[in-house]
Amino acid sequence: MKKAEAGLPPDEGGQDAVPAASQIDAKIASLADWRGTTLAAVRALIHQADPDVVEEVKWRGVPVWSHAGIICTGETYKQAVKLTFAKGASLPDPAGLFNASLDGNTRRAIDLHEGARLDAAAFKALIRAAVALNTAPKPKRSAP
Repeated sequence: MKKAEAGLPPDEGGQDAVPAASQIDAKIASLADWRGTTLAAVRALIHQADPDVVEEVKWRGVPVWSHAGIICTGETYKQAVKLTFAKGASLPDPAGLFNASLDGNTRRAIDLHEGARLDAAAFKALIRAAVALNTAPKPKRSAP
């Protein structure tokens, strides 16, 4: 795995500088309001649902959780914490957690606003479904 893929920016000497988990800790700490609390709570739920999850930081500081591919990202905006599932359109969502990016063919997102309550059990089921999708055997192509 390349250093950048592991969420580790190179320092000036080309060595790994700050682990992704530490960068995410710093991001949460820098958000001294409901967004930091929300991102920390979501992060904990992701780890509960998938203890083998890999934390990365991409796209100028966006937390990314992966397991055999991206599960979801955790972007923070002034009015929302957005959890974008890379393959959300292919995931079952019986609790109706997805409330954003519903018109695309691939991604789906959950926008959490101040004071919102996330159904922890449904969210963890969504994480597990994303991991199952990422780790499912890929169908073999038939020769033409």
